[in-house]
Amino acid sequence: MSGDSRYPRPDPLPEGEGSVATGWAQEDLGSLASRGLRRFLEPLDSPQGPLVRLGGETLVNFASNDYLGLAASPTVRAAAVAALELHGVGTGASRLVVGDTVAHQRLEARLAAFERAEAALLFNSGYAANVGTLQALVGPEDAVFSDALNHASLIDGCRLSRARVVVYPHADVEALERALASTPARRRLVVTDSVFSMDGDCAPLREIVDVCRAHGAGLLVDEAHATGILGSRGAGLCEALGLEGAVDVRMGTLSKALGGMGAYICASRAVVELVLNRARPLVFSTSLPAALCAAAEAAVDIVEHDDDLRARLWRNIHRFAKGLRSLGFPAEPRGAIFPVILGEPEHAIAASRALRARGLLVKAIRPPTVPEGTSRLRFCLSAAHTEGQVDLALDGLRGLRLGR
Repeated sequence: MSGDSRYPRPDPLPEGEGSVATGWAQEDLGSLASRGLRRFLEPLDSPQGPLVRLGGETLVNFASNDYLGLAASPTVRAAAVAALELHGVGTGASRLVVGDTVAHQRLEARLAAFERAEAALLFNSGYAANVGTLQALVGPEDAVFSDALNHASLIDGCRLSRARVVVYPHADVEALERALASTPARRRLVVTDSVFSMDGDCAPLREIVDVCRAHGAGLLVDEAHATGILGSRGAGLCEALGLEGAVDVRMGTLSKALGGMGAYICASRAVVELVLNRARPLVFSTSLPAALCAAAEAAVDIVEHDDDLRARLWRNIHRFAKGLRSLGFPAEPRGAIFPVILGEPEHAIAASRALRARGLLVKAIRPPTVPEGTSRLRFCLSAAHTEGQVDLALDGLRGLRLGR
């Protein structure tokens, strides 16, 4: 753990005088460490970007979800600063009390237009959006059908909804159809990522839409890792496949390709109003700062109108995929995420450290984020990467001699 020497911490208590919870924590931390699963914070000393400062080193950053390089965009920053001067820092309350501003309303209108939806609704994070929306739409009399590799926010939202949860094998539409046919419930809702955050593959959305229609099921699609990347306007996989009107709820984040913070759902006005009234993470949380709303609005404008930005990202995606295949790794140019699966946690940690010694920041991803036996390096490509930086990552992998 890191600290700041300007704020010295108190001396620790003598051994044996800690709290009961301290003993629990020490026991569990030891267990995590023995399995190669203990994690630590590493503070950056720079903005997000293709180059970052970390621990006194300058590293080429392949760990960030800043897919379009907008986190440090001068245009996006200027919009945030202008709104900060106008609205101040915090909003002081939840949206339903006094935390709503014209900046929130403007952004929701802009997002609805971007997504070609009737309405949009802001949340403080993608996690909050998924958990809150699922709780609002289904309950104990209902059933939700969740892809086995869905993001943790969808998994937790399913559990907290108190609906019956049916997990179907990853991207297995036939299994989903069988589950829908054999599961009676008042309401049935299918939930899936569009682009899966750890594997980078895409859900078979056309087939899922057909199955949902055939069985009268609703569909919620998490577009977090597709927003800003896929589709002619960058609105995600649903847009790319022409399915905007066929999906009940689409969730997108402001914190990845859009470079900011927060998330949103887009849906019919009735669905948005119901979620506004019922979603606990929204009702009981202070709203996003207006400055972040203004920044996101500027980022959406860039995504929708700067075709060259996404073209640069896709050139890097194709270059990296081709390079991975030349090294013997399976890789398809489906999006900005590329896993290099190494198996056990210690192998992924060792590979991450070796790449850092070569000036590359690539994080080791381990259980429970991914299934046991699939620990990996997770490469994230950005429009801000140069061709030379992409090639440097490939050279680093080549130098690891991973037995391919």
